[in-house]
Amino acid sequence: MSRIGKKPISIPKNVEVKVESDNTVIVKGPKGMLSYKFHPNMKIKVEDGQIIVERPNDESFNRALHGTTRALLNNMVKGVTEGFTEELEIVGIGYRGAVKGKTLELTLGYSHPVIYEIPEGIQITMEGTNIIKVSGIDKQKVGQVAAKIRSFREPDPYKGKGIRYKGEVIKLKAGKTVGKK
Repeated sequence: MSRIGKKPISIPKNVEVKVESDNTVIVKGPKGMLSYKFHPNMKIKVEDGQIIVERPNDESFNRALHGTTRALLNNMVKGVTEGFTEELEIVGIGYRGAVKGKTLELTLGYSHPVIYEIPEGIQITMEGTNIIKVSGIDKQKVGQVAAKIRSFREPDPYKGKGIRYKGEVIKLKAGKTVGKK
């Protein structure tokens, strides 16, 4: 048995979970609503204030799917109650960002500002001019938006300038003068 997959997910009082006949799960909570259609092999049951995921047999595909299904369901429940947040920091002289309406405007050393349209269901806030907070109820979407913003100027391995995740450590490379004697 999958150690993750066999753990039941407890449903908080303010969350409503509904499993439809085509294995679509709808989770409603104080922050919003999420729905996802799971693989038909997985049996998802709601009993006694808990979500239980079962698999039909021990084939490797079903074993892998078991833990994944349970983790996705847990993220849905956590998302509608607490939400998810990803923090990015902008490092570099003259590098900064600002939220203007439904867009994020970044100055990253290019000849033009980078303008990013904020997707539906995602909130982006700035702390000062160099900390970007991406938040929302869908963990996958929050991570995807954060990765997209980071890709506009990934951290430089020589000077460390660019957009990085909060707490990310960049191993700086030595310049070419180190090799000369």
